[in-house]
Amino acid sequence: MAEANHISALLKFALGEDRFPIDVGSVAIEVSRHRFPDSPIAQVQGVDIGGFDGVLKANRDRSKWLIAYSNKVQSEGRKRYTISHEFGHYVLHRHLQYSFSCSASDIESGDHGQRNIEAEADRFACNLLMPLDDFRCQTEGEVIDFDLLGHCADRYGVSLTAAALRWIEIAPERAVLVASRDDHMLWAKSNDNAFKAGNFFATRKDTIELPQSALAHSALGSHNTRAQLSPAATWFMHEPDHVKVVEHVVNARSYDYQLTLLLMPDADSQYPQHDDGEPEEDTFDRFINNGQYPVR
Repeated sequence: MAEANHISALLKFALGEDRFPIDVGSVAIEVSRHRFPDSPIAQVQGVDIGGFDGVLKANRDRSKWLIAYSNKVQSEGRKRYTISHEFGHYVLHRHLQYSFSCSASDIESGDHGQRNIEAEADRFACNLLMPLDDFRCQTEGEVIDFDLLGHCADRYGVSLTAAALRWIEIAPERAVLVASRDDHMLWAKSNDNAFKAGNFFATRKDTIELPQSALAHSALGSHNTRAQLSPAATWFMHEPDHVKVVEHVVNARSYDYQLTLLLMPDADSQYPQHDDGEPEEDTFDRFINNGQYPVR
């Protein structure tokens, strides 16, 4: 985050509000030339790299680096995020290895290992493309729905998924973002307030079907409503009957799945953790490093 915030501050000083959306390819080349002149990024280009969304690769003596993104990806937001992710590997991890090959599951949504360099590259990309101070200015005091998050996605030139995940980090109420396809969850991300109240889905361990009454469920596929107020217990069985959840749904075209945003009032009490005494982690748990960001 510190590395991304430093670059973001330089861009703000030089370009002000006109810096969005960031031309991250040009930024990666220029920053690398000035900071690491003996080993800069020489090129950023789209290529046919079947099976991967992005690649960072050095030549034999590491005197030059290449960032490549899949030319099969149509979404400009996904391309920008992929380039930023690989730029994050360059800034943070280039001393670890000569080459990084990242699939769609590594970028924005990875299920990662112990060192978790993919999550670190994601965190870099997120903070570079969507600086937290500016993101707050776009959302504070506004009614949160996918139209507003779509505005943020357009402003920063990222996918709706990336913008929604960014907002989840700073949501004041309990918030859960669910991606689903064919009536089953692909992944789910809960913010700290929701997680501590037991509002999360262990998608890494279990195959979880959407509730029958969920707007994203095929049983309601012909329904025109894209938002509804429902009992929270429909999604989380431990919730009291009086607690309601606001449910928003949209198609994330770039990823061929549906996004469901669940918003609930803050919980007055917290719920027990798992029997092993450690909280369950879902697919995106490491994306925000426990939600701890520096005070600005």
